[in-house]
Amino acid sequence: MIKKIKKVVWQFLNFLKIGAHVQLALRSNLKDEGWFKSFYKKQAIDKEGQPIPWFTYSAVHFLSKRLDKSFEVFEYGCGNSTLWLAQRVKNVDAVEGDKDWIAYLQNKIPANVRLIYYPVEENQNGKYAQAISEMGKKYDLVIVDGRDRNNCVIQAEKFLGEKGVIILDNSDRPDYQTSIDFLLEKGYRKIDFIGNTAIVSIISSTSVFYKDNNCLGI
Repeated sequence: MIKKIKKVVWQFLNFLKIGAHVQLALRSNLKDEGWFKSFYKKQAIDKEGQPIPWFTYSAVHFLSKRLDKSFEVFEYGCGNSTLWLAQRVKNVDAVEGDKDWIAYLQNKIPANVRLIYYPVEENQNGKYAQAISEMGKKYDLVIVDGRDRNNCVIQAEKFLGEKGVIILDNSDRPDYQTSIDFLLEKGYRKIDFIGNTAIVSIISSTSVFYKDNNCLGI
């Protein structure tokens, strides 16, 4: 009897062209990743409501298994990725171009995170792009996920450690082809993690640029 009722319900849902949507909400990879929760909360969070980077889910899974508590990380742009990284690496330094956003995050960040503010100037010599040079160290991982990304990538490459890796988010956007060409010409190889991300329904790409003997073991 129950099976017959279910069959009728699904036939009705499919007739209304909403059966697929209901199925995704009930049982799917999107549900398991917490996509629906992130969509309604408008935050990059997992199914438990915990912060995650606003990268493709495949990139998040890849990184989660390869990060190390010894890593020094720099981020262009900060947010839930900063909170997520702080739990998995030694230190996170980040530059942000939005004062209000920094004020919002200040009460959330742990002791191993340093946030600095510079307005975005959209040029290679601007303080935002140059912020990484002020830290006085080399990084295992530099994440470019803020503004002025092409200029930030140029600066990031100068401050990578011997085993350093660069991550460029939204690398499928034509505007960032300059960054990709720059890194490939420098001898980096590229892995694209293409797929869904939190909050939005579009397909995106998060790219990892690396050389031999890198810190992620690629």
